[in-house]
Amino acid sequence: MLRRMKAIDFTTEELCRDSRLRIALVTETWPPEVNGVAMTLKRMVDGLIRRGHSIQLIRPKQATGDVASHGGALEEVLSRGIKLPRYDGLKFGLPARSSLVRTWTRQRPDLVHVATEGPLGWTAVSAARKLHLPVTSDFHTRFEHYSTHYGVGWLSQPVAAYLRRFHNRTAATFVPTSELAGSLAAQGYERVEVVSRGVDTVQYSPARRSEALRRQWEVAPGGIAVVSVGRLAPEKNLGLTLRAFAAIREHRPDARMVIVGDGPMRDAIARECPHAVLAGMRHGEDLAAHYASADLFLFPSLTETFGNVTLEGMASGLCTVAYDYAAAAEVIRDLHNGAIVCRGDEEGFIQRAVQLACADGLRADIGREARRTAEGIDWERVCEHFAEALLRAWRGTALAHEYRVSLRTQGGES
Repeated sequence: MLRRMKAIDFTTEELCRDSRLRIALVTETWPPEVNGVAMTLKRMVDGLIRRGHSIQLIRPKQATGDVASHGGALEEVLSRGIKLPRYDGLKFGLPARSSLVRTWTRQRPDLVHVATEGPLGWTAVSAARKLHLPVTSDFHTRFEHYSTHYGVGWLSQPVAAYLRRFHNRTAATFVPTSELAGSLAAQGYERVEVVSRGVDTVQYSPARRSEALRRQWEVAPGGIAVVSVGRLAPEKNLGLTLRAFAAIREHRPDARMVIVGDGPMRDAIARECPHAVLAGMRHGEDLAAHYASADLFLFPSLTETFGNVTLEGMASGLCTVAYDYAAAAEVIRDLHNGAIVCRGDEEGFIQRAVQLACADGLRADIGREARRTAEGIDWERVCEHFAEALLRAWRGTALAHEYRVSLRTQGGES
């Protein structure tokens, strides 16, 4: 017994000596692809590197001419992928268990983190388990909410079972909100931890407001610009956005609708709302200027795991109307730093949008409070929390492995 305890104590000392990990991160999306998952992962990877960790990034090859980067703390390994139906510009990775086993046998990481749940992610979990590597995962997509919008509602239950099994094979599953953590736990998910999201309050700022951009949108002096930001797709509930804007126009004929993003609904939106400004995809400071130059942000999506756009709008000083769901449920206090409506209450959403479109003073006060809230949601703290969570998973798995080894050793000696 004494020999066993010494072995465990020694391992603990070794694990605590150096907290710089070699992390293999597996994802099926990465910049320059534009989506919340890719953006979040880039922020997290940058934060891990600043803390001294090294990253082996495993992702599908995005396009012809895509070349893996090497050198420094980030090394890329490209895998095969195929185009994701109805999501232009995105791919999912094909199974790669054998090649991952070979890669990680040659250069063994301390921990594998799987960020997406497609075939590449599944085989990454399998390869890590085969090599007795600690493995963690992210939960990014509520497929059951997407499925009804794409005519595959019948897949909801088998996919839910697949996702539960996928994540329960890992040492920890990270989710961005406490609401989602509770929902997954109720569905039988194990070892779920909350790692929230942050926002860049330098990039997204009221200082980016542009009168020139508002003139380009043809917003009259004293008029109001209503903005929507996100993929133009059925799951974003854009029909409600357009109905809310139509109601606003009945009270504010000077209102202008600005829609930022692209996707399969673009043509339908142009037909239904011909006077809307369809700004297309925007990035970086250009995107930030589009937020800051608006006056009211409508975001009725009910398919988010978080919804980064909520924080981006708040940091830009916008009054946001959203459902009591995902990021909005975590950070918005109704009529203090935004407006939240009971999820699914479409009439309530429209009424609140009209109320705030017509209350210039209240809307401006809410926008200022939104900015103050966002200033306290810092990416550095989020990255620190993520790094600590990975370290806990690594240490916990390694200690459990050492404990099993010591038990087998003791059994052989007795």
